[in-house]
Amino acid sequence: MQDSSYSAVFGALTQQHRLDSIANNLANVNTTGFKSEKLAFRDTFRRYAHDMVDPNTTLTDKVPWPQANLLAQPRISEAVIDMSQGPMKSTGNPLDLAIAGDGFFRVQTPEGEFMTRQGVYHLSAEGFVVDAHGNQLLGAGGPLQVPEGGAVLVDADGGFSVNGELIDTIELVRVEDPRALEKVGNSLLRIRPGADAQAIPAEDSTVEQGFLEAANVNVVSEMVNMIEAMRAFEAYQKMISGSFEQDKKAIAEVGAPR
Repeated sequence: MQDSSYSAVFGALTQQHRLDSIANNLANVNTTGFKSEKLAFRDTFRRYAHDMVDPNTTLTDKVPWPQANLLAQPRISEAVIDMSQGPMKSTGNPLDLAIAGDGFFRVQTPEGEFMTRQGVYHLSAEGFVVDAHGNQLLGAGGPLQVPEGGAVLVDADGGFSVNGELIDTIELVRVEDPRALEKVGNSLLRIRPGADAQAIPAEDSTVEQGFLEAANVNVVSEMVNMIEAMRAFEAYQKMISGSFEQDKKAIAEVGAPR
């Protein structure tokens, strides 16, 4: 296979990943608190040349004509979560909560503690404030719990009051570098294993009771990106087909009787 074929294959795979990311963004356009994902790309160059031959070998031991080429292979550098603010929508539901700023709610799941921007909550049978998957919303003192018939009031600083009495505070957290975050499904995020980052108080973020944050997906922009990625994918396919035809022609000519 020619070097151009390898480059085209990597390019096609890269565009396929890009299409998958765009499709996921569009599929979550109506998901509360969803943050779109952007893929960053880079070119990885590999060079086989005389200066990369082991310098400890003598001149007579070096290969006079090593495989010398410069092969560009498109690569996905990283997937970055877009932390820009999504639009706020008023619901009037006291257990609908939105965040203004770059903070996250903390929720307790069977697998441990995670972060989320999802703000649709309700009371469980035991009175805990939970999301649609049963994950408990955490305050400074642990899972938030409301007595039966209690009226909930949440102030901008996260103060959680029931029947006029402050019982806990929703502590918002943030991560300085969004590249350290990874999505784990169900609108949950965590710090990527091995990342040099930690959750810190989100002092500049506020809680908006009775509001929900819509997804920050720009549908028009995503559709434009999808068309661009599809055209690039088709171009790489043509490169692969052209290279294959050249190889086939070369084999036929070399193997032809003289």
